[in-house]
Amino acid sequence: MGEESPVSSLVLPVLIRPVLSQLEKRHVSASQTLRAALSKAEAVHPGFAYDLVIGIMRRGELSVNMNESILRLQGAASESDAIEYRLSRTEDAFQELNKKSASLKKILSRIPDEITDRKTFLETIKEIASAIKKLLDAVNEITGFIPGPSNKQALEQRKREFVKFSKRFSNTLKDYFKEGQANAVFVSALFLIHQANMIMATVKNKCE
Repeated sequence: MGEESPVSSLVLPVLIRPVLSQLEKRHVSASQTLRAALSKAEAVHPGFAYDLVIGIMRRGELSVNMNESILRLQGAASESDAIEYRLSRTEDAFQELNKKSASLKKILSRIPDEITDRKTFLETIKEIASAIKKLLDAVNEITGFIPGPSNKQALEQRKREFVKFSKRFSNTLKDYFKEGQANAVFVSALFLIHQANMIMATVKNKCE
């Protein structure tokens, strides 16, 4: 299965659900049936959507860099297609976390288009660093809303994981400027998006 790669967790909300949203304009019941079935399959077998897409690509003998493609598509993904990573509580702290998470993912999605322009990419890296800090600050503001020490600990663990992958992303960028391996940057950015999503899912699970 595709669960070992960060791209596997993003195929359903970033690639498949937007397609189903377009189908919904023409055939509501078919879209909703497919959406429910695929969501259920993904919940039971994480990475199912990824494996489905890879299987279709192999059948069609298509050669696509999935890391680059999913990262780019993240920028066009709507909030309704990633509902499991969006908080519904109306308090300012929760809505601010929604904004900061979405902002970071939007900036990261620009990497494939900007990585070959050194000057632009360096400015984007600064934006990413700022967005990471703002997201962590927003997470800190949420802590007071988390009930119970074990739930607070769970969020703290997610935050530590996010920080770990942020540092890994930074190291990957240093390697990129030495060796020029763009795909490694795409993968690292996807890991960062995945970790941001895991923070959102944890807050949602503990507070809603």
